[in-house]
Amino acid sequence: MLSFLLALGAGLAIGIVFQVIRLPSPAPPLLGLIGLIGMFLGQRLIPWIKLWFNH
Repeated sequence: MLSFLLALGAGLAIGIVFQVIRLPSPAPPLLGLIGLIGMFLGQRLIPWIKLWFNH
């Protein structure tokens, strides 16, 4: 959990720096991020479904 908080904090800090020096964000558009979240959830969901049906 700590690593997630550190990653979030680092991302926020870098985002603030980018905004202050007026650099465009290298992050993909919101639609791309939503797609990545869907891929992550799908990857985590399949093992859970397999576990659910095996019991």
